[in-house]
Amino acid sequence: MKKKILLSFSSLAFLFFGYWIFEMSAFARGVVQDSKKYHQPINVQLKDGDIIFQSSKSGQSMAIQLATHSKYSHVGIIYNINGKWMIYEAVQPVKTTALFDWINRGDDHHFVIKRLKNRDDILTLENLQKMKTVGQKFRGKNYDLYFEWSDERIYCSELVWKVYKDGAGVEIGELQKLSEFDLTSVEVKKKLKERYGNNIPMNEKVISPGAMFDSSLLVEVDSN
Repeated sequence: MKKKILLSFSSLAFLFFGYWIFEMSAFARGVVQDSKKYHQPINVQLKDGDIIFQSSKSGQSMAIQLATHSKYSHVGIIYNINGKWMIYEAVQPVKTTALFDWINRGDDHHFVIKRLKNRDDILTLENLQKMKTVGQKFRGKNYDLYFEWSDERIYCSELVWKVYKDGAGVEIGELQKLSEFDLTSVEVKKKLKERYGNNIPMNEKVISPGAMFDSSLLVEVDSN
């Protein structure tokens, strides 16, 4: 009997691990760079802390767009690192990516760059350093497929929100519960079933790229 239970548990663990690897692989495939490179100049003088949005090509992008009624499904923070513009982002794992590599991964190379309206008052050198310090504790962590509000794993908009909140004291975008999103489409239901089975955490706290994009604290400074 014990042997059967152990075998059953092992099988479930194997299936769960297999699903996790499959999802991570699908997410990785979704961020592979496009063969057609984007090399157009950025039309604005970038500043540390600018926030960049795109529609990603990840397997979950469509579900996020449908659930949030937003075109945007991925977001990162722009920093100048050793003279190069980089994006700090939560993919697999949390890391920095060169600006044009990041743009080239997006759907049709479309992006929007936004900035705090009173950026120069809030993002002092001290607060920018705090933001980088906060962000550093997430570096190398796994992408959070389950959108949990914890620091164990982390997803893209959660990373940006927490870096701004804990580093500069600014909340960009309204936190919501999973139950507040539009979960009626077939694509969204399919993803929820794959991720959670019948135990969907409807009360889980979530921040979406769309909510951040719509924040009244931000102003658009460039797009393509």
